Amino acid sequence: MNAVDRRWLARVAAAAGLLVALVTLLLAPAGPASAHAVLSSSSPVASAVVPNAPSEVVLTFSESVRQVTGKIRVIAPDGSRADRGEPRFEGSVVTIGVDPSGPRGTYLVSYRVISADSHPVSGAFTYSVGAPSSPPTDSGSDSRADPVVDVGVRVAKYLGYAGLLLVVGPALVLAALWPYRLSRRGPGRLLWAGVGLLAAATVAEVWLQVPYTAGGGPLDVTGTGFSEVLGSTYGTAHLVRLGLLAAAAFLLRPLTRGPVGRTDGIILAVLGAAGLLTWPLAGHPAASPAPAVSVLVDAVHLGSMAVWLGGLTMLAGFLLRRADERELGAILPIWSRWAALAVTALLLAGTVQGLIEVASIQALTDTTYGRLLLAKIGLFVLVLAVAAYSRQLVRRRTAAARPVPVRRAVWVELAITAIVLGVTANLVQTPPARTAVENGAGAQGGYYSTTLTSPLYSLQVELDPAERGNNSMHLYAYTPDNRPQPVAEWKATAALPSAGIEPIDIPLLKLTDYHATGEINLPTTGEWQLRFTVRTSDIDQATVTATVPIR
Repeated sequence: MNAVDRRWLARVAAAAGLLVALVTLLLAPAGPASAHAVLSSSSPVASAVVPNAPSEVVLTFSESVRQVTGKIRVIAPDGSRADRGEPRFEGSVVTIGVDPSGPRGTYLVSYRVISADSHPVSGAFTYSVGAPSSPPTDSGSDSRADPVVDVGVRVAKYLGYAGLLLVVGPALVLAALWPYRLSRRGPGRLLWAGVGLLAAATVAEVWLQVPYTAGGGPLDVTGTGFSEVLGSTYGTAHLVRLGLLAAAAFLLRPLTRGPVGRTDGIILAVLGAAGLLTWPLAGHPAASPAPAVSVLVDAVHLGSMAVWLGGLTMLAGFLLRRADERELGAILPIWSRWAALAVTALLLAGTVQGLIEVASIQALTDTTYGRLLLAKIGLFVLVLAVAAYSRQLVRRRTAAARPVPVRRAVWVELAITAIVLGVTANLVQTPPARTAVENGAGAQGGYYSTTLTSPLYSLQVELDPAERGNNSMHLYAYTPDNRPQPVAEWKATAALPSAGIEPIDIPLLKLTDYHATGEINLPTTGEWQLRFTVRTSDIDQATVTATVPIR
């Protein structure tokens, strides 16, 4: 094997490794709809027994929420709907009118709403009038989004970030650093690819937001659901993004043919800055304790990333290959200063973001958000080390004469930052550490989720907070081809053989045909053995088990 073949194989292996890492990040199991608000209290209180039927049920959440049409229901003991009229939404408080003349017994309240940062929040609880009875079953459609939708949302966000840097990088370099003698055809194609990718990703995010919030698969999009998304802050931000991108396209076209005037450059910069604000306005920053600061620093963080990575892409793909030594001698020092400024802004904005969203040192290690942030920081340190090497070459003025080492270093930077973008796409779909700690979902045990399989079905098991004391359990049954599996009977037990604790029956409440929930108190820490028996017909049933670490 000659040297050329070895280099080709090395590049293929590196590309394959990068692809595997990205796929692993984007297809990693999602949490329970990534809800970033929780039910703080209710009236009547969950599991309460009240002497007289209330005329309304009041739900209070930890932050402002909005409605998903038809997804708030109160089911009477006889299985009929007890709620009356449309629920009232006033910030974080939801009031549901209830028929006070309903039968005595146990009522089921099920809800699905949208939190301030556009993520769905769902749950259920019961209360009883007079005396408890057998809990009713909600015959309405389940609100859980198809797992394909969860993955699709993260992939769309990743492609949106990639499209953004492919627009910003070529536009910036063509406007300020591109040598006059070189053809603009290649960078122009890259820029238009970025525009198309960003537009497609934005449309995909809006489309997938409908089943993500209302439940269902990628094609379960209704006119009502689409209108609700477009009428929300999330939808408005995405529509504004598309409008700004269309306006910018008219000015980007002449940029691909030759230099543009100062006025056009200023207009492009203003459109770009406005477009960057649409990302934080549709995500976590809009619901943070300091929204104005969070939105601003997130836009700076995103813009710095786009300038840095977009510029590196142009450097590696075109300038280091096409520009001569004299041109590189003029371009590289300027780019080095720009990159240093972008990285500095990236670090400062990221630090402010971290202080707001994490809020404590403990949350860095005890929450999923914190651990993802640590992984992002670790990868970023590696990128900075490679960037420092490149900067040393520029300072020694050897980069222009020997561009190959610089080009290799730039490709390494881009490979690592591609993984960083994958981590970021997961990060924006994960509850902020401050929220997880406040809600007790990540302070010690965190959240446990797994999928158990049998020849009859697959069972999605969710245990929150997976720590000693009271825990909430949700079970979802699916067919082998990932469709909802109707269940005739649910049974579950929990045991801790190492501590001599025999199996404890877990009372399960059937919410829909394939969704059940239950509450269990785990008195001590250890490796608990959960056993689930699911009967799908009169004769078909299977048992699956899981070992859950409780801390």
